[in-house]
Amino acid sequence: MNRRQFLADLCLVAGGAGLAGLLLSSGRLAPSSAPARSCSEAGGPAAADRFDPAAGRARLAELERLGFHPREAMFWEKAADGRVRCLLCPKFCTLRPYERGNCRVRFGLENRLVTVVYGRPCSVAIDPIEKKPVFHYLPGSTSFSLATAGCLLACRYCQNWQISQADPETLDAYDLAPAAVVEAAAKQGCRSIAYTYTEPTIFYEYMYDTARLAKARGIGNVVVSCGYLNPEPLAQLAPFLDVMKVDLKGFTERFYRTVCGGTLAPVLATLQGLARTKVLIDIVTLVVPTLNDDEPTMTAMFTWLYEHLGPDVSLFLSRFYPTFQLRNLPPTPVTTLERLRDTALAMGLRYVYLGNVPGHPGESTYCPGCHKLLIGRVGYQLTERHIAHNACEFCGHPIPGVWE
Repeated sequence: MNRRQFLADLCLVAGGAGLAGLLLSSGRLAPSSAPARSCSEAGGPAAADRFDPAAGRARLAELERLGFHPREAMFWEKAADGRVRCLLCPKFCTLRPYERGNCRVRFGLENRLVTVVYGRPCSVAIDPIEKKPVFHYLPGSTSFSLATAGCLLACRYCQNWQISQADPETLDAYDLAPAAVVEAAAKQGCRSIAYTYTEPTIFYEYMYDTARLAKARGIGNVVVSCGYLNPEPLAQLAPFLDVMKVDLKGFTERFYRTVCGGTLAPVLATLQGLARTKVLIDIVTLVVPTLNDDEPTMTAMFTWLYEHLGPDVSLFLSRFYPTFQLRNLPPTPVTTLERLRDTALAMGLRYVYLGNVPGHPGESTYCPGCHKLLIGRVGYQLTERHIAHNACEFCGHPIPGVWE
């Protein structure tokens, strides 16, 4: 693909994103000095004495000046003393007027909750679908990918921390409405739109409106998420989704609390909710040495996945590399990933992949019936494919997914 032409086309669709947008697409993001915040700093009781309404009002005015216009959010309720309670994610931030939520992009106003990132992505690109990673949905196709600033977790190893742990006003952003996203995806021949890079839950309204338009145009929707989403928003979004790739970051509450700033139970609830829909589910677990890689915990995770999602769920065991706040740990030994993959396969999971190990046989898809290679992969490139009419070309075993 001609990258220069893609950037020019995107600027036209977006109404002229300008030089800032071009620099952003080339990967040069404005640095953020904003530290990660806890839930208490986003409106919990511990924040009572620290909150400054005047500062909050000034921050919102600065956001508006920069083009981040408040738009009423979905999923909230009125609380006591003029506060509003967000019902989107399990953190349930309760905010005073001009107070910002844990996710960095939602504000309380007088008797309403607003989002400031609708139509304002900070990162836009065209990626191979395999990069998500998604292996059982239109392999070899491209996905129009976007994200806004912010996140509702604070993972210490986040590879996109420059945007996930940044306030929106610290980054350049495109002016790209849902209809413009769909139009750009169609023009570039992308068969899907991926809501990715940060946590799509935080820009739910933007994702929801875009996904509805994309579905009507025959373009797929892929959500790359941590799964930290309440049941009602998930149920409302699911009819428009084709794939949800969920990061199951570990399998203990301790890991979620100390490494990710969240809890495990809501993620498992999301996976169970997805299992009751027609959405294709992919699971990714980044295997972090000494933190979530012990055999008993991983075995318990494999058992849970088999019992609640079935043997055909796709599971990626990905290699950790030192980054962000976890630079003191070594990369995951490939032998550890291979041992865990063998365990998962022996326990009945049929599609277990290795991530971040380019060229490894564990990147490819094999038939669980005859065990022959069906989709060969090296990194994001396909080397061969032997699936026809959703079945193995060699033995006819059905292979779950969307292949054509």
